[in-house]
Amino acid sequence: MLDTSPLTEAVERFADRLRAMPQSRLQRGAAAEALELARELSVRAQRLEAPDGAAPAHTMPDAGVFAVGDQVAVAGTDLAEALRTAAPETAKAPSEMLDEAVRLVEQAEVRATR
Repeated sequence: MLDTSPLTEAVERFADRLRAMPQSRLQRGAAAEALELARELSVRAQRLEAPDGAAPAHTMPDAGVFAVGDQVAVAGTDLAEALRTAAPETAKAPSEMLDEAVRLVEQAEVRATR
């Protein structure tokens, strides 16, 4: 089984930072950046769980600036679990998808915390 701890650690670090941010900073773009990331992670998890495209991807709703930390945490955890149980014969290797997801989280964190 794939060790997805790098993803869960990156997601939890970013989620914690978002939860601690003041409203003004969240409204200046950090929340939008985080929601975009949460939506992307969610879509990636859904694709892994239904690789044949049988189930349409659901878009994560905008639940407000104070919810984005939790949304990032949930979407990242879902993706980590989907990667952990992914079939090795997926189009891209699960380890490659894991590295890509960690990079996405790290880049979103940098943009949101500037």
